[in-house]
Amino acid sequence: MDPKERSADKAAQEMIARMAEAGQQNAWDRLQAQLPQCGFGKQGVCCRICAMGPCRITKKATLGVCGADVDTIVARNFLRAVAAGVSAHSDHGRTVAEVFIATARGEAGDYKLKDTVKLHKLAKELGVETKDRSLNDIAVDVGKIALAEFGKSEGTQLMARRAPEPRQEIWDRFGITPRAVDREVTESLHRSTMGVDQDYRNILMHASRVALADGWGGAMLATELQDVLFGTPYPGRGEVNMGVLKKDQVNIIVHGHEPILSEMIAAASQDNELLHEAKKVGAKGINVSGTCCTANELLMRHGIPIAGNFLNQELVIATGAIELMAVDVQCVMQGLTNIAKCYHTKLVTTADKAKMPGVEHISIEETTALKTARELVKMAIDNYKNRGQVYIPKDKKSAVGGFSFESINYMLGGRYRASFRPLNDNIINGRIRGIVGVVGCTNPKIPQDWTHTTLTRELIKRDVLVLTTGCATIACGKQGLTNPKEALELAGPGLREVCEAVGIAPVLTCGSCVDNTRLLVSCSELVREGGLGQDISELPVAGACLESVSEKALAIGQYFVASGALVVFAKEIMPVLGSENVSNYLFDEVEKDLGGHWAVESDPVKAAEMILEHIEAKRDALGINREKERKLYDMEDRRALAVE
Repeated sequence: MDPKERSADKAAQEMIARMAEAGQQNAWDRLQAQLPQCGFGKQGVCCRICAMGPCRITKKATLGVCGADVDTIVARNFLRAVAAGVSAHSDHGRTVAEVFIATARGEAGDYKLKDTVKLHKLAKELGVETKDRSLNDIAVDVGKIALAEFGKSEGTQLMARRAPEPRQEIWDRFGITPRAVDREVTESLHRSTMGVDQDYRNILMHASRVALADGWGGAMLATELQDVLFGTPYPGRGEVNMGVLKKDQVNIIVHGHEPILSEMIAAASQDNELLHEAKKVGAKGINVSGTCCTANELLMRHGIPIAGNFLNQELVIATGAIELMAVDVQCVMQGLTNIAKCYHTKLVTTADKAKMPGVEHISIEETTALKTARELVKMAIDNYKNRGQVYIPKDKKSAVGGFSFESINYMLGGRYRASFRPLNDNIINGRIRGIVGVVGCTNPKIPQDWTHTTLTRELIKRDVLVLTTGCATIACGKQGLTNPKEALELAGPGLREVCEAVGIAPVLTCGSCVDNTRLLVSCSELVREGGLGQDISELPVAGACLESVSEKALAIGQYFVASGALVVFAKEIMPVLGSENVSNYLFDEVEKDLGGHWAVESDPVKAAEMILEHIEAKRDALGINREKERKLYDMEDRRALAVE
């Protein structure tokens, strides 16, 4: 296939062509070998839950061996996928909580509590006493409460209290206020076991509950604790795409999701002793860059460059310039093992729960994290001499990253008057029509980055502010959409006016996929600030994930739907279309219950039209689309004004 049909990224196109010439496989080649893929799986109509199967629904066989119909099978598969996604994000959060506590107790001396202001705010929110107490003692209590959220035996998720009260009332009415994360995941597996829950609506309602345990629980806690540990992100400059690799330096790629590893490698790479070692082997320095969500974490906190997103992970090794790739958890392709063997690159796993056959494993523990990171950096330095031919694409773009809830709040109002009021006012007056989260992965079924960037361009030119996370952020970064100078040229007049006044781009990068919870917090703040309704479901907002890969994307989508938002997925990657009833519920009827709903559209331009129609409908319902006649008041008019 023409590389242009595989990716919209010019650097990726170059590397795809070079790998083809060298006879090396990548994800696109493996997808090609799999075609045609199983239609039953894509529709969600196959069941492997019990040993009487596997069963699949056809015109000939409309029921599984146990009698389960297509609605039950599709709903169970959807619930299990959502629960798996929740387990991934929330296990990430649990790891962060454990490191957080160890840091507070002085057992993980390489980590520090960097944002003490946010620590105090979090302590107040969680009911932890702070008066006359040390930061470490406060942090220990905060960490214990956070860790308990994953497995407590009673009660509901504390972070869910951040949602607007009408939203909490809806969750209570339907019995889906999330309890302990582990309980919701376990119940998901139990409910979907053969012979248990057989009512597709009941199954799908629990999909909302387990998803909410992630969005307003495990993932939200991960973001909050990471901010205290590593610093709350504020806007800073960086660079994106494979051109960030250095031919004359030791190149280290960090890949995965947990900044527990990447933070230490970033620190070790600046060690004077190791920099001296690098010069001794002929390198001018040590260049750390990231792929996937770890990359977003490093860019937004340190300005460390991003080499690429999910589908770039094999391509960066094929440059021949990577001395070491250190991976932790999630989105790490097993195909890396084969491509690494073609070059001098050392591939190292670091998480005990995520090993790979034939790959060296060096476990990173919080008590010796920097020591281990130094060993990894030294390994990369020693490998520099083994380089063969190097080819680094020149493509790279300047980007601005680091838009946390706190930084946006600060930019809109300053230190003493931090507020979402200017944002609300400009949505109400129509300069900004609405806000859309463009999030998610890069899927080889779809030309890499194309839908993310096309959708984003369509939205910002119509005066819609875009917030990005995950691999969608990197896709936009590669094409200059997170560079204020380039992106403002593409923005509509109203959005551009606001962005220039505030000093932001029309596309705000908000972090990794676990940081989607920053968008939930921002939505709640829009409601709290006033003028845009009483609940998230009334806001002119939406989410889109047109290139999803992981079950995590389904979990994220479902917690936004259950929080009251529209979520658009590509048709090819929404695994429920085999059941008309399940599809009707998720795409339409669920809105009557929870205020949000799913939609499917693969064409990014049509998806933009769908989203804009939704936004304008919300604006109509709020009454903010009516043109108001401007009136000049004289003194008599002013005296007549009633003050409430």
